[in-house]
Amino acid sequence: MKRLRSVVLLFLLLPFAFFLSPSSLAERGDATEARLAVFDDVWETIRDRYYDSSFHGVDWEAARGKFRPLAARARTTAELYGVLRRMLGHLRDPHTRVFAPDEKFDWRRPRFIGVGLSVREVGGLPVVVSVERGSEAERAGLRAGDVVAAVDDEPALELFARRLKEQAASSDTASTRFQVMARLFEGPQGSTVGVRWVGSDGRERTTRLRREWRERDSSLRVRRVRGGEIGVVQFDIFTEEVAGALVRALDQELRGVRGLVVDLRYNGGGETEAMTEVASAFLPAGRSLGRFTDRMGRLQFEPHTRAALLFAPDRIKTFRGPVIILTSERTSSAAEIFVAALKEAGRATTIGQSTCGCVLAIRRRHVLPDGGELTVSEMDYETAAGARLEGAGLVPDELIALDRQDLRARRDRAFERAVERLEPQRP
Repeated sequence: MKRLRSVVLLFLLLPFAFFLSPSSLAERGDATEARLAVFDDVWETIRDRYYDSSFHGVDWEAARGKFRPLAARARTTAELYGVLRRMLGHLRDPHTRVFAPDEKFDWRRPRFIGVGLSVREVGGLPVVVSVERGSEAERAGLRAGDVVAAVDDEPALELFARRLKEQAASSDTASTRFQVMARLFEGPQGSTVGVRWVGSDGRERTTRLRREWRERDSSLRVRRVRGGEIGVVQFDIFTEEVAGALVRALDQELRGVRGLVVDLRYNGGGETEAMTEVASAFLPAGRSLGRFTDRMGRLQFEPHTRAALLFAPDRIKTFRGPVIILTSERTSSAAEIFVAALKEAGRATTIGQSTCGCVLAIRRRHVLPDGGELTVSEMDYETAAGARLEGAGLVPDELIALDRQDLRARRDRAFERAVERLEPQRP
């Protein structure tokens, strides 16, 4: 078995996009040449390392001719990276991304700029699905189930349609629609955005919310329900720490549970080694978790489940009870591989919404001339059974769509259904 320690399978579907404050790209020398050096490095790295030599049907030479003049005319770092993101958008690949010098993105402690609420498309409308406790949004009266009517006085549906059109190269897929809706309030850190919404009483209200840095929770959350008979675990990223905590929780806090709910609805991926260790808690050692291949179709990496943690002394005890996994459009990358592995082995039932279909592999980050970074999808992936997940995702065994009434009532029907299926049948 080949082992490639540096593979990271990560597509964090953050509620809001990263944005930069305007700054000069070069304090000395020719600023235009400096911008073009960054552009050329990005373009050439994709040309040389991208996993698909056909670039998803994109004429990569033509893309250079179209976007290079725009990069030369960019006045700020923000404008330059905006051009680069538009060019990369044509690849229809959320893993291949650029990060400007001052974004300082750490996948183990992912940060994002947000306004304290998340929005999803529910019944064709932009609906608030969660509001951060103690946030400006909560104090202003925004609640789950409310409908966003306008953003900075632009009707929300028109803004959504415009941004979808701007990303036409990425196609109007469910994943693209989800990503665009999630970025409805995008903007520079520290700026404010006007929000007009309709509450449960039908009244329209308005407020202004400040965009601030926020950090996602990367820890493992564990609890027991139904008198302790059913265990629940939730984690939003695969890390060595999460893998170790899960193995220990199954032997300690969750010992004796008759069934387990694994909530991956907010999991955006992580490291393959960590995902392998988590999968090893549910599957016998030595089972293939799929294959990663390069642009020539050559096998580069094939992870297998194991009997012990790689970076801790703990042995892995296999959990043998029934497992139900909760999924959504935010379930992506390594999380999708984990779900597919358990489903192919007949070890789990899935409930919720279809997954992202965002499964490619990044070996390492490429540092750009200005200190920015580029991540490139260098490997494709197929499951052990030969299924390709990129662009397809996984359809749950039981589909449960979001509902505004449930959101308002804070009712989680997917979780309720999972617990119901795990409960012992009463005579």
